[in-house]
Amino acid sequence: MSQTAYIYDAIRTPRSKGKQDGSLHEVKPIELGAGLLRALKQRHDLDTAYVDDVLMGCVSPVSEQGSDVAKMIVQKAGWDESVAGVQLNRFCASGLEAVNMGAQKIASGWEQLVVAGGVESMSRVPMGSDGGAWSGDAAFAVETSVVPQGIGADTIATLDGFSREDVDAYALESQRRASHARDSGYFDGSVVPVVDINGFEILRRDDFIKPQSTLEGLAALRASFESMGGMGFDDLVLKKYNFLDRIHHVHTPGNSSGIVDGASAVLIGSKQAGRDLGLKARGRVVAGAILASDPIIMLTAPGPSARKCLKTAGLSIKDIDLWEINEAFAAVALRYMRDLALDHAVTNVNGGAIALGHPLGATGAMLVSTMLDELERRDLYRGMLSLCVGGGMGISCIIERA
Repeated sequence: MSQTAYIYDAIRTPRSKGKQDGSLHEVKPIELGAGLLRALKQRHDLDTAYVDDVLMGCVSPVSEQGSDVAKMIVQKAGWDESVAGVQLNRFCASGLEAVNMGAQKIASGWEQLVVAGGVESMSRVPMGSDGGAWSGDAAFAVETSVVPQGIGADTIATLDGFSREDVDAYALESQRRASHARDSGYFDGSVVPVVDINGFEILRRDDFIKPQSTLEGLAALRASFESMGGMGFDDLVLKKYNFLDRIHHVHTPGNSSGIVDGASAVLIGSKQAGRDLGLKARGRVVAGAILASDPIIMLTAPGPSARKCLKTAGLSIKDIDLWEINEAFAAVALRYMRDLALDHAVTNVNGGAIALGHPLGATGAMLVSTMLDELERRDLYRGMLSLCVGGGMGISCIIERA
């Protein structure tokens, strides 16, 4: 049994600095997610008892985000007690993995309506606080040549010849595009304001963007991973890539993704669900793909995953109107465009995580709302979403307008 997985809505919170002085630090992660579920119910007069499952990505599922945070979000939102919830973690791919899995549930016919998204309160649950063998098992880390992702990004820049000027120029354009999109209202239809317990607004729009950025200011920032490289991580990389003389450390806080708080939610369902609930489809999930490449430099798989996704869908690069690659680091986006021979004019047209920030478990599903809104705004048809992922994985998803 196979049926189309329709996208009935895709929403997100605004993104804000994931530190104690960030606008969303006062908001618990379950409330970030619950606010979106309440918004879905209100926007569609949704009978929540019809929803089969809520899938939420979360990369640091401990403390306030621990256990099964998705089910807690369902309960916090006051949805029907019949609605299930599951937390999943595929590192930075978690939000898009939730979307792909949700679409698979609908396509299989096993379920009729799901919510897929993610949540990450990086100000309240710091990145890496969930531990794991890579950070906690020295023997395993040495055996598998684990290096920080930033070292991997610098290695990609070295291998591909991306200079500090190249990555800074890319970062500046991300800031310019994101600032223009926010100030022009391009995100407004999908961004749900975060409110406090009394209903007073805490944050309406993304406030992490730095429109005042300049090339001179970016150039003045120190490389973030040079000192780590000198502690032996560069040597681990050079053991494999022994044709390199050295790693050129070009990534800084200015050309890498920002640490932020945020949540996302995508309402995915069958045609029958739409009929039963009076929902109008905005789009559909066409195909998804996951694969892995070099686990040492870790960040080279988005391009190959996009090609796999195209193959699954029976499409080619020319069939895609717009592209989104998560800007974990500038070199990742530059590598993606080079791998697929993409024009920057159709890639990350409204900026990306360098400017907006990367709330780890939520970002992938956030890209769905960004892409769907922009396809509608430009009257285009089909988009590709991709992210690099820890452990050398890459994930992609093709969506199109209904």
